[in-house]
Amino acid sequence: MGFVNWRILGGLRRQGDLTLGNLFDRLAEEYGDRRMVEEAGDGLNLTFRQGAQAVSSCAEVLRSKIAPGDRVVVGVPNGYAILLLCAAITRAGGVAVPVNPKMSDAEIDHVVEDSAASMVLREPPVDVSDVGRASHPHPLPDDAPSLARPEDVAVLFYTSGTTGKPKGAELTHRGLVGALSGLMRAGALLSPVRQEALSGLPVAHIAGFSALVQMAGLGVSAYLLPHFWPDDALDAIESRRVTIVIGVPAMFRMMLEAGAEKRDLRSVRLWSSGADVMPDDLARTFQRLGGSVTLPLLHSTVGQAAFVDGYGMVELGGGVATRLFPPGPPLPIKPMVRAMPGNKLRVVDDEGHDVRRGQVGELMVKGRSTMRGYHGQADETAAAMDQEGWLRTGDLVRQRWGGFFEFAGRKKDVIKHGGYSVFAVEVEQALREHPAVTEAAVIGIPDSRKGEIPAAVVLLEPGAQVAEEELIGWARERLADYKVPRQVRFVDELPRTGTEKVRKASLKDLFQA
Repeated sequence: MGFVNWRILGGLRRQGDLTLGNLFDRLAEEYGDRRMVEEAGDGLNLTFRQGAQAVSSCAEVLRSKIAPGDRVVVGVPNGYAILLLCAAITRAGGVAVPVNPKMSDAEIDHVVEDSAASMVLREPPVDVSDVGRASHPHPLPDDAPSLARPEDVAVLFYTSGTTGKPKGAELTHRGLVGALSGLMRAGALLSPVRQEALSGLPVAHIAGFSALVQMAGLGVSAYLLPHFWPDDALDAIESRRVTIVIGVPAMFRMMLEAGAEKRDLRSVRLWSSGADVMPDDLARTFQRLGGSVTLPLLHSTVGQAAFVDGYGMVELGGGVATRLFPPGPPLPIKPMVRAMPGNKLRVVDDEGHDVRRGQVGELMVKGRSTMRGYHGQADETAAAMDQEGWLRTGDLVRQRWGGFFEFAGRKKDVIKHGGYSVFAVEVEQALREHPAVTEAAVIGIPDSRKGEIPAAVVLLEPGAQVAEEELIGWARERLADYKVPRQVRFVDELPRTGTEKVRKASLKDLFQA
């Protein structure tokens, strides 16, 4: 996937100063006028050199408007501009705070207040498309005092949490881009053939953000769908002969429903999924639709594509482990999770002690990309991480032979909806704010397309009445669309355990119909 200039790569190894702020200058030196991104419709269409110019120009404007360390919320529509603006903000000395366009106004207001943001960008400070057409980038002076260090916080990604309100995970430059020199060294071993990656992920989500950073590091052109529609994705794969497809399980289900098996998808060499567990049968279906080698004279494909199922989360700075379905015929063993380079995995009991191989325990992760902590929330940080930097994921796994791991379920009360993590307590808190609601219990119910959808069981105040549609509308005004319950059931009492906790497992029967 691309090739590299060994002189530039040697400079990266010597200096070790790669940050999000200077990343695009380095990419421009390496890949020059190679296509960096093209967005569907009338979106951005930039080379690596033009991308560096856009970042530099935006940073020059922002340096006069923000002080070092200022948080800047990036609230522009989904697209590659989110990544460019985050780079420009850090180049100007600030900390970027991207927000998902799906978030409600109330959620964005919370992010602005919690991060103490000095500025909210609703559009780029300069026309990125126009500036990107300039012929030569103008980087900041090497001694500019606002240039960040690799260990500094670069971006705050806000994530829902077990206490309800979203928290800002502090991710450093080193965590976000520190591994790129290694990726570029790997890319140098591959022949300089055309590669294009299609992504339909939201860029303000850590999975979409990190995927674009990785593709840029490898010199792979990105074709971005700011709004994912399965037919548009399949049309693009066929017409553009896309070689890499990046999505989440819900997107692959939607493409299958839209007739993927009737399309010519043999150009795809690698399918990649994250944000939720990919069903084995779905992964193997898309493997068969792609190919591993094309015979140029016969115009036919040999073998199957590879499929990579990534595991990660916001607090981990993106993916830290993978399951690999290698190209070729299916192996007789089930693919299992293995840590990516630079990350360590442990399995512990409730007291934090390592469990024996084969026993179920909570997965803990430590690595370069792991967050520094939650912004302004020392107690929440201490609850999530120990003093040695190990982060509790809330996922239950078994350790197998050879450093492999097998997932066994979730410890946290979290719903995986279309690749997004929906923490039940946040939705419950929003519902309880309605004057007619005494208590709410939110669960995930199976959905063939989205994996799970949020559903709520509600206990009302004595004598109060409220319609299901009204309560759903109440939640929609306060939460991102993917967090809003799709169904609501009203009960006279909630089933409870001996310690008065709601027995959520028994609530799913209410939604069977």
